[in-house]
Amino acid sequence: MKPQHLSWLSAAVALCVSASVHAQATPDQPLKVDRAGSGPVPYLLDSQDVITRNNFGQCWRTGYWTVELAANTKVVGSEFPAGCACDGELMPAGTCTPKAAPVVQPPPTPVAPPPPVPTSEKVTIPTDTLFAFDKSVLSAEGKDKLKTYADQLKTLNLEAVVAVGHTDRIGTEKYNKTLSEKRAAAVKSYLVEVGVPAERIFTEGRGESQPTTGTQCDAKGKEGPRNKALIECLAPDRRVDIEAVGTRR
Repeated sequence: MKPQHLSWLSAAVALCVSASVHAQATPDQPLKVDRAGSGPVPYLLDSQDVITRNNFGQCWRTGYWTVELAANTKVVGSEFPAGCACDGELMPAGTCTPKAAPVVQPPPTPVAPPPPVPTSEKVTIPTDTLFAFDKSVLSAEGKDKLKTYADQLKTLNLEAVVAVGHTDRIGTEKYNKTLSEKRAAAVKSYLVEVGVPAERIFTEGRGESQPTTGTQCDAKGKEGPRNKALIECLAPDRRVDIEAVGTRR
């Protein structure tokens, strides 16, 4: 049986042989082309789709031959295209280089978890259960609330406790500043009594400068120690804000 395409390529074949002098194939290496498609092939094939070669092992090119086509024509059982066996020196760089085995990366080194971030907790204790009006002595109910708070602090690697005292607007600014400082000091004394380290507790008094009631009590009448309605309305302003900072255990 005559090789495929021989009838119309006879004139081109003679030229193609001379162009393939440096081909890398040898006669004992049959190159069966993978004919998955029906497109042109760069080399002359026999009836078994094996590339036809001369006695020197040189491949016969067809008129379709190009570097790109030779580099993309697959050979059965080989990872390299037909051009590597027939025209290896003409193939694009890397086309005929064996693929390196995939590098197995070692498992990543376990990363230690970051240290716990200090968490901040803020608790406001209502004055009507902590202090009586115009007083800096803790009430029994106020002590109970502070004891509960102190127990919560035991779950922290405690860094600091800040107690900030406040008053309502009844009275002079100077008097209220002093009263707020006494209230903060009373809170510190009791926290130390129930086991909170004294060196971790810091106090401050801000007097009447930071009310929480706004204007909602303006209609309660004249300011004074006998205006019970106003005193009751301003209760949220008479407070001690306590904030603890530490690392959660």
